[in-house]
Amino acid sequence: MRRPPKVVTEAMQAYSFSRRAWLLGSAQLGVGALLAGRMAWLSIAQNEKYNTLSESNRVNTTPIPPRRGWIVDRHGAPLADNRTDFRIDIIPDRLEDEERVLALLQRLLSLPPEEMERIRLDLKDAPGFQPVQVAENIDWDRFAAVSLRQPELPGVAPTRGFARNYPAGAAVAHLTGYVGAPTAEQYKATRDPLLVTPGFKIGKDGLEKSLEPVLRGQPGAKRVEVTARGKLVAELATRPDVPGRNQRLTIDTGLQEYAARRLGTNSGSAVVFDVRTGEMLAMVSMPAYDPNSFSDGISHWEWQMLSDNDHVPLMNKVTQGLYPPGSTVKPMNALALLHAGVSPSERIFCSGALRVGNGIFHCHARRGHGPLDMKNAVMQSCDIYFYEMARRLGYDAIAPTAKLLGLGQKFELPFGSQRYGTVPDSAWKLRKYKTKWTVADSLNASIGQGYVLANPLQLAVMAARIASGRDLQPSLLADRVHLDSPALPFQSEHLQIVREAMFGVVNAGGTGGAARMYVPNVALAAKTGTAQVRRITMAERRGGVLSNGQLPFKLRDHALFVCFAPADNPRYAAAIVLEHNGHTVRNLDTPMIGRDIMTYLFDRDRAMTSLAEVEPTWGGDIRTRMAAEAAAYQAARAAPPQAVATKTDAVVPSDSASVERATDLANATQAAVQGSEANGTTIAEEGTTERNP
Repeated sequence: MRRPPKVVTEAMQAYSFSRRAWLLGSAQLGVGALLAGRMAWLSIAQNEKYNTLSESNRVNTTPIPPRRGWIVDRHGAPLADNRTDFRIDIIPDRLEDEERVLALLQRLLSLPPEEMERIRLDLKDAPGFQPVQVAENIDWDRFAAVSLRQPELPGVAPTRGFARNYPAGAAVAHLTGYVGAPTAEQYKATRDPLLVTPGFKIGKDGLEKSLEPVLRGQPGAKRVEVTARGKLVAELATRPDVPGRNQRLTIDTGLQEYAARRLGTNSGSAVVFDVRTGEMLAMVSMPAYDPNSFSDGISHWEWQMLSDNDHVPLMNKVTQGLYPPGSTVKPMNALALLHAGVSPSERIFCSGALRVGNGIFHCHARRGHGPLDMKNAVMQSCDIYFYEMARRLGYDAIAPTAKLLGLGQKFELPFGSQRYGTVPDSAWKLRKYKTKWTVADSLNASIGQGYVLANPLQLAVMAARIASGRDLQPSLLADRVHLDSPALPFQSEHLQIVREAMFGVVNAGGTGGAARMYVPNVALAAKTGTAQVRRITMAERRGGVLSNGQLPFKLRDHALFVCFAPADNPRYAAAIVLEHNGHTVRNLDTPMIGRDIMTYLFDRDRAMTSLAEVEPTWGGDIRTRMAAEAAAYQAARAAPPQAVATKTDAVVPSDSASVERATDLANATQAAVQGSEANGTTIAEEGTTERNP
């Protein structure tokens, strides 16, 4: 059945039209509101963003690396400063026709073939956004020649700025560290354009790294107006950089350089303190690398040369080296005995050996010292005296004093790599090894062997605290000196007895006679030490113990020395630690080195005269010896082509594999001589000259 047609009235048409008009109008109004809101958002909320984008289309901005703050010594002399630098870099992403550009650069800059090979290898390995150094610290004529031909050199970036400079070179390497180009990983983590700006460098190691926020400063910007096609229209006002802040240290640059030179060909370290304030005056680890070479960009072969050196120049021995302190702890042990009630006049008879259970513990004096009181036991470094006292009292009575004097202690210094050593006691051994402390452990610890380990910094603090009688805290930054240190909990009479014994070590027939100073009215108080790094069996003792001169370098004893002066009114304290020195060369041994370093503080001319007499016999000064070693290393090895490329990875000296290997070897060596058996675990105190025990 068909429905009748629907009748559409005029009223219905009007209603339908009104509804459609209303819906369309609402939609138009909504779209209009959205457009108005979007325009308001863009013009108000996003105004700064689009102004910046617009400006960036009109203006090209190039970051200007900030001038880095200086590191200066206590007198304002620079340890790390900046020099004017003209340099040429290549941005790989922008490089076109590589061979043509490199050929033109070689001609303009007079680059030798080996440098061209290095540049090609660096370009091959570098990320596209990371600048590759072509030449640094060039003269104005060559810089101007490249700048003039820049339109023909796409991707080449001539830069005029500042480069880091270390006037003292290797003498301050482990103190200041060095700066270097940021790695690709560092850029990817932050996307900071400053990190890929030619010439910009950041702290990589040492104080340069730990003080990076202080030293860096704020970058400036070079601004030029360009067309849409990038054509230069005009140079705009340059925003200047804000230089980093200078950092003053407590270090004395003259003393630092002198101590580095006076260590000679040793693998060792020296630390010097002002005992009135705890300020560190010198912190030297030698041999070392030249931080200027590292900042310029060290090659793979140079890194390998340093890594292969058995004296481990990449290690900061002051903070990363751990050693048995040997007999340098005997003054400290004497103070502990006095604190425990032992009379300083009580005598112990030294026959040269002491039987404990089934073992025999030896003194360095084979025939013995006879009867000795405390003062003479320290002066003659008698092992038997301290064996007997440790057997009576136990080492638990000595360990607290060792900790009070700085052993095993962590100090607030701006170095990321510090090893703190061990002050053992019965609770420590039970916790670590799940075994009980033995009498043999006490005897070994009483002469600074066995489980006892310390770094050179701690030994210098120990000497400074004995000298001052106060709980000195070492400081390196001049604005963070710890003044007004409290007194140590020891009787002044006890401290005086120990100081007199250390005076006698040098000036009254003790083991350190070679350290006697020749400065009028200044006497040195000290304690010598030897740390054994190998086991001496009874069979070897019966057949004759090999002298250090007969042993390979790594099997020789460490030589140690702690001191302060003047003995009657202490002003300075120091510690010298020489790895595998073995007391084999008199003018390279600790007593004479300690004497000369202390002499420098009271009579510089006399100290320099003494150095001038012996330094030529070691092959010249530090730079001369390093140059000779590098030439010999290159001559002895046919390095592969890749060896000339610039080392760009993130590994720095303090974290290098050679430092890890040296640490592992030292740990293994220490473990080998830590046994509780008496035979072969004691040291032979060599004193000022080498002799058989």
